[in-house]
Amino acid sequence: MTNPTIALVEYLRKIGMDQDKDFLAESVRVMSQMLMELEAQQLTGAEKHERTAARMNYRNGYRERMWKTRVGEIDLHIPKLRVGTYFPSLLEPRRHTEKALLAVVQQACGRGFDP
Repeated sequence: MTNPTIALVEYLRKIGMDQDKDFLAESVRVMSQMLMELEAQQLTGAEKHERTAARMNYRNGYRERMWKTRVGEIDLHIPKLRVGTYFPSLLEPRRHTEKALLAVVQQACGRGFDP
C-alpha cells in the first residue's frame, strides 16, 4: 500500500495557495475520496488494479452521490464491489452528515494525521 499522506498534504497546500473560495469543500472531497478508496481496498483485499491470490472481491466501477455539508455540496465517487455492497463509513445511514464528518476528522486526528 502506498502512503497517500505526503501527496495529500502537497495537493492541499497547492490548492490553498490560490485562496480559492472552495478550498475547504475540495479538502473534504479529497479526504473523503481517499477514505473510501482505503475502505474499498480493505474489503477487496488488494489495491485498485492489483492482482493477488489474497484478493477477496473485485471492484465494479463507481456510483455518483452528492453529499450536502456546511461547506457545500460534495460530489462523491463511491466505489462499487462485484460481490456484496459497500457503504462509506462517513455516510452512515440515517446519520447527520455533520456528525459523520466530525467523527472522521476526530478519527484521523486520533490516528496521527498531521497535514
